[in-house]
Amino acid sequence: MPTNLAPKSTTSAIILTSTGSADNVSSAVPFGIYTGSVDFLSGASLQVNYVYKKLGGDVVDIELTPANVYAAYEEAVLEYSYIINLHQSKNSLGDSLGDVTGTFDHKGEIKSGSATNLKFPRFQVAYSQKIGDGLASMGNFGGTRTIYSASFNPVKNIQDYDLQNIVQSASAAGVDHAGRSVDFDINGKRIFVTKVFYKSPRAMWRFYGYYGGIGVVGNMSTYGQFADDSTFELIPTWQNKMQAVMYEDSIFTRTSHYSYEIKNNKLRLFPTPSFFGFQDDTIWFQFYVKEDATATNSAYEDGVNGVNNLNTLPFSNIPYENINSMGKQWIRKYSLALCKEMLGQIRGKFTQIPIPGESVTLNHSELLSQAKDEQQQLKDKLMEMLKETEYQELARMSSEKAESAAKTFAFSPLPIFVG
Repeated sequence: MPTNLAPKSTTSAIILTSTGSADNVSSAVPFGIYTGSVDFLSGASLQVNYVYKKLGGDVVDIELTPANVYAAYEEAVLEYSYIINLHQSKNSLGDSLGDVTGTFDHKGEIKSGSATNLKFPRFQVAYSQKIGDGLASMGNFGGTRTIYSASFNPVKNIQDYDLQNIVQSASAAGVDHAGRSVDFDINGKRIFVTKVFYKSPRAMWRFYGYYGGIGVVGNMSTYGQFADDSTFELIPTWQNKMQAVMYEDSIFTRTSHYSYEIKNNKLRLFPTPSFFGFQDDTIWFQFYVKEDATATNSAYEDGVNGVNNLNTLPFSNIPYENINSMGKQWIRKYSLALCKEMLGQIRGKFTQIPIPGESVTLNHSELLSQAKDEQQQLKDKLMEMLKETEYQELARMSSEKAESAAKTFAFSPLPIFVG
């Protein structure tokens, strides 16, 4: 029986063509993130010829399709965008904490808000400011926490007063002990007392304050700019400031009728309000209400709902047009490495191909090994370069340049001035 050994085709059914087509890119890429860019379509099309030449398509068949190359090219662009965005997030996160964030679709494209990954952020030390606000509030010298004040009238022979209960009762009733409206509700939360004081109508006490009254704010402040001994004296401003602080402290301690101790918001007055008729004075205290760390401010945007980590930074995929020549060359090489990996996986399906009297061993293992190594080397080199150009490193290099320039000028001869 005769046997027809003539093959139906002498070429592989699937081989990579030497050129691509920009018209076919959009339908071939998995995500289609950059298909709106004419430059991307052109770049992906030209990548086919680059892969064809680099893998020896003129000599041997390459078991890939142009669609495989287009997909690899898109992945390479996305990988480059990912690495660059990671680098920029390290640069900008510290200054962007609390800024407005955004929402994103499944492609990573921003839906609401404004993308900031292509912007140069202002130096704002946002996290340090947040720490400073908290410490200032706790130290009672500023901050962003609301400070409330309340008062009560001491009762004769009563030494202990529950400040938490005083505030809670007024908050629940809506009015204080004097019938004044209370416009806040502590809702059972703990109060933190920051200051206890009273206001006395006896004006002469303030006159007879620090140093017995005359010259209490320091030299050059009384007697018509004369010092206490009627001689002129030059003193630094900080001395007056320190004397003013001591004067205020003296009013609250040495000339005060009361001292106190406070534990767990329980106030104990010394002496017991029965001596000398001082129970008629009103005792005031300032406090703030503990809030949750993520409680929002109703009066203004305080950043609680803003950027808090890398995930909430409003970074979208880098537009293809904003990738420069260095980035595009990296993309070409990484795309080639991805194509090598795909080709190695395809050839790995058939380790050996039998032919009459012999067999052909394919190079899938070498392709896979080369592809993995090249991909890792490209990423490592890019990340190493980016690390060397982080803002902190740039500041250090600028400082070293300035120091080197100063040393150079130190050895330069100075011009002789001729008048």
